[in-house]
Amino acid sequence: MQDSVQQVARLPVQKFLVLGIALLLLIKIFLATALDLYSDEVFYWQASANPAIAYSDLPFMTALLIGLGSALDSYNTLAARSLFVLIGSSLPLLVYWIAKPITNPTQAVESAALSLCLPLAGFLGLLAVPDVPLIFFGLLAIGFFERALRTDQLLYWALTGSFVALGLCTHYRFFLYPAGAILFLTCFSKAQSQWKNPRLWLCILIACVGLIPILWFNLSNQLSSASFYFVDRHPWEFQASGLLHLFKQAGLVTPGLYLLFAYTIYLMYQKANHGDRSAALLLSFSLVNILVYLLLAPWTDATSTSIHWPLSGYFPLLIYAPIALGSAAGLLAAYFTAVTAHRLVIAIPVIGFLGTLTALLGVGSQAFQLQLQPLIGAGVLSNKMAGWTQFSSHVDELLQREFAESPLLLTDNYYTLAQVEFAGLTRQGFTLDEEKAVRDGRITQYQLWQKDRVGLEPVTASEYLFIAEDSTLDTAAKHDLLSGLCARTERLTHLGELNLFNGDKRFSFYRGVALHSTDSLEKIQTSACPFPAIAWIDTPPRGAELSGIVNVNGWAFNEDIGIESITLLIDSEAIGRVDYGGSRPDVVEVMQVRSDPNSPNIGYDYSFDSNQFGNGSHQLEIEIRNHLGITQRFGERVIEVNN
Repeated sequence: MQDSVQQVARLPVQKFLVLGIALLLLIKIFLATALDLYSDEVFYWQASANPAIAYSDLPFMTALLIGLGSALDSYNTLAARSLFVLIGSSLPLLVYWIAKPITNPTQAVESAALSLCLPLAGFLGLLAVPDVPLIFFGLLAIGFFERALRTDQLLYWALTGSFVALGLCTHYRFFLYPAGAILFLTCFSKAQSQWKNPRLWLCILIACVGLIPILWFNLSNQLSSASFYFVDRHPWEFQASGLLHLFKQAGLVTPGLYLLFAYTIYLMYQKANHGDRSAALLLSFSLVNILVYLLLAPWTDATSTSIHWPLSGYFPLLIYAPIALGSAAGLLAAYFTAVTAHRLVIAIPVIGFLGTLTALLGVGSQAFQLQLQPLIGAGVLSNKMAGWTQFSSHVDELLQREFAESPLLLTDNYYTLAQVEFAGLTRQGFTLDEEKAVRDGRITQYQLWQKDRVGLEPVTASEYLFIAEDSTLDTAAKHDLLSGLCARTERLTHLGELNLFNGDKRFSFYRGVALHSTDSLEKIQTSACPFPAIAWIDTPPRGAELSGIVNVNGWAFNEDIGIESITLLIDSEAIGRVDYGGSRPDVVEVMQVRSDPNSPNIGYDYSFDSNQFGNGSHQLEIEIRNHLGITQRFGERVIEVNN
């Protein structure tokens, strides 16, 4: 086994560490420049423009770091992410710093190198998200706590408390770090005497300063922040899908590294049982962060719990992972040849590092939507961090063309408003979002900023621009939004649409003239409200197998405006104009159609010969044109032609 350990140690680990850090740093800088800010990042940027010690979802740290970065160059994505890129790239060095006095310099380098092979860890820093400072302050707190226990120097105790305080100013999830320390001080017999050490209590006192932002916000706002994180965000009902947490984590960590971590926990437990204080300390931090999410997974927010939350628990394991790797090589050598055992062991970090690169490239692919869509098709790539630059340019052009002065700006969701503000295109904006903002725990913040619907109620304006992200907004919800605006606006007109990435990201724009406050009780609207059409295809159903003559029928209406024509499309090609005007009183009653000029004659019907199409799958949909000239597509579905 010793030979295997030495064989692993002889690898050019230092060179890999230096080159790996440099490579990942360059990739992060490039992608941080190429990728637009996504919803969380742009919200934190928006928070940085409104300084406070805490916000509805988090204390101040993430917003502060984004704000400091943005001060270098306003409205620049790389600048906003710059401190996160630097902090994320420094994490392998912190791992080395923690490991060096615990193991030895050689294994400390290996620990740092392995941190690059943990995909979620190697990825950290690309995005301006709380996990970056959370883990940064967590590692600093662990490192200084270990030194404080070993030397009892007052400086180390004070620094431990300071970094715990900074961590508490970052995220609620940092509470698990103090919980890990309490577990260690309570359960490890050789550390229990520390409870009598006044320097520990000084450390605790300093750390408690970090609770001030959380307490201040919650006591000032009916515990809304804590309620979201600990109550509203989670179903708190058993979900069988939560049992997949273990397997999801194994996939994200990579199976080989996940098994290595499990073996590392076993070895650390053995060492702790034999009185190894450092092993017990790191094991406590690791198990608290891993087991809490594992045990609560069936009852909590499945998406976040199963992805990045347990990451804090893997970093402490990296310290002893090289020892586990060497031991695993020895165990494998008993069943395989030395060469095969060596290759199996080396495959673990190699696959892990490839996973890190895959994670970076997977997220980075959003910046190349136009180039990749022809190869992989529409609707495959995420566009959360793509299209916002084109969107902002379009809005800027629209503002200059349609408005003499900078108008009031309204959006249907909070992150669209934040993107417009990040681009510097508005001085006064509001979001009508009461769904996603609630789901993300941010509605309270917009209420405090008076940028929500209630804040808009007393506002009057000669004109405004309303932006709806149609690709995330269903027709009924958009109808309700426009209805509310028309009730307060003398005239609301449709200015056009912006379709990006073959329709994967779509926006529509409206100009409002004479916005009145909600105190006005009389009817204000003097023109038709530009409602979207609503339609349905009754037949053929999705996945239907068709042959011979095929009948397509359904219904469509457009309140206030009326429908001019409906065209049947197959594979995006116009087949013919359908017969529109069939009586559908049943739909009028169920859908509560009130002001469509065609009502109740809102049915349509069309027949075509499927023999004109080759056998196989085809895409069928209808295109509706209303009397304002606005076109919309509905009912997209795949049908099978079999003649």
